[in-house]
Amino acid sequence: MFVQVSDPIANGFTASLARPGGNITGFTTDNAAQGGKWVDLLKEIAPRTVRVALLFNPATVASLQSFMPSIQAAASSFAIKASAAPVHASDEIEGVFAAQARNPGGSLIVMPDAFNVVNRELIIALAARYGVPAIYFNATYFAKSGGLISYGTDVAEQFRQAAEYIDRILKGEKPANLPVQAPTKFALVINLKTAKALGLDVPLHLQQIADEFIE
Repeated sequence: MFVQVSDPIANGFTASLARPGGNITGFTTDNAAQGGKWVDLLKEIAPRTVRVALLFNPATVASLQSFMPSIQAAASSFAIKASAAPVHASDEIEGVFAAQARNPGGSLIVMPDAFNVVNRELIIALAARYGVPAIYFNATYFAKSGGLISYGTDVAEQFRQAAEYIDRILKGEKPANLPVQAPTKFALVINLKTAKALGLDVPLHLQQIADEFIE
């Protein structure tokens, strides 16, 4: 049983998502439609956004291409220019923030990436220093640590679902017949202190739908 795996087929865990076909199944960490939601939320909390950069390390990013169609579609609907911002080392991160801050309307999507998790303190600090609104994929690592806003998989819910799968397997069902499931529940967390520091007013709609506020 696996949980929080980005691409189980590419990793060789399963033959397909609908019918894993082996002795293992589980739950993926991402949903491709998240990309569009990141753009929507970023535009809502930072309405002056006209450019958004996608921060990632090509060597460690999880399924970047799966997010691109929804990101590009949402960006196009808002007349936002979305561009990749690949970095290969921590000392390259500041350049991305500097570029986005050079002209008004620059924002950032911090992509699901182990590199970004490792460098989370630096990323959050640079967002504050340059005054660049950024949306993140994980609340624990980012929004609760000073990041502006996060939208990502509700990990607790996935582990609850995994427990249900384990129970079914122990009762005789074969993992090969249990489809790999993408996340269906997501958590929206907003850091009000960071929003205030950036001079951003959190819209009433976001206040109504947020799962948690950090003050």
